[in-house]
Amino acid sequence: MKREEVVRKSVSLPPRIANRVRALARKGRTSSNRVLVDLIEAGLESKEAEKKHFFELTEQLTECDDPQEKQKLKEELARLTFGV
Repeated sequence: MKREEVVRKSVSLPPRIANRVRALARKGRTSSNRVLVDLIEAGLESKEAEKKHFFELTEQLTECDDPQEKQKLKEELARLTFGV
């Protein structure tokens, strides 16, 4: 397996976040850097899953004939889009 090239980035964290990262690193017996990479990967995957879910809901909405179900789908889409 080919090893991925690493890109070094500098990130400034608020103290309360930095403390939480260090605590997770100690608990997991790993580095703060590894914790940050894992958290970023999890966040990116979460965003992709949210996007996929949004498009699945829009597809369901276009195919739906039931007015009550359409309203539920619209409300879910509004919640995903606007957080309401």
